Amino acid sequence: MPAVARTAGPMPSDAVRVDAARPSDAVRADAAPPGTVAPAAETPADAAPSADQPESQPMTEMPTATIVALPDAPVLVRDDGFHPVAGEPTVSLPPDTDPASLGQYLNAELIAVEFPAMTDGRGFSLARLLRELGFAGRIRATGGLIADQYAMARRVGIDEVQISAALARRQPEPQWLARADWRDWDHRSRLAG
Repeated sequence: MPAVARTAGPMPSDAVRVDAARPSDAVRADAAPPGTVAPAAETPADAAPSADQPESQPMTEMPTATIVALPDAPVLVRDDGFHPVAGEPTVSLPPDTDPASLGQYLNAELIAVEFPAMTDGRGFSLARLLRELGFAGRIRATGGLIADQYAMARRVGIDEVQISAALARRQPEPQWLARADWRDWDHRSRLAG
């Protein structure tokens, strides 16, 4: 038998009440007590409007909503929160960059490492290799990273993550800052002492 959601006001005569704990004990709202005969149900043509049910009136005006424009500028995520994007990368490395070619970029001021999707982790490897080769500049992750990946990005040497305005609205600053204490969660540094 179908269950009917509870609403304010009288229950329709064809409604079914279902005990959530025991759905097999469903009881019709208009069912007569055991041993008695149930009255015949009214048809919609026979039913008169009741005093507690207001008559429906046609809607003459459509309600309007106020639309607020949100900024569409990308945002930089750092350990202290969101910042406007500042500075252009000297070089942008796609995830399929040959690791043997990284040495030529060690004098760059800012390197962007691209993440085409949040499931593509090759950018993490590139950032770690750049740091191991002695790169001392800033590394910016761009593309498809989410807040859950921020601690990993910081752990491999990425200084900041550039995200879209849409992602910043879906995953606001507190979600990113919750992962800013990446050193506390770094098992490698705890093992090293």
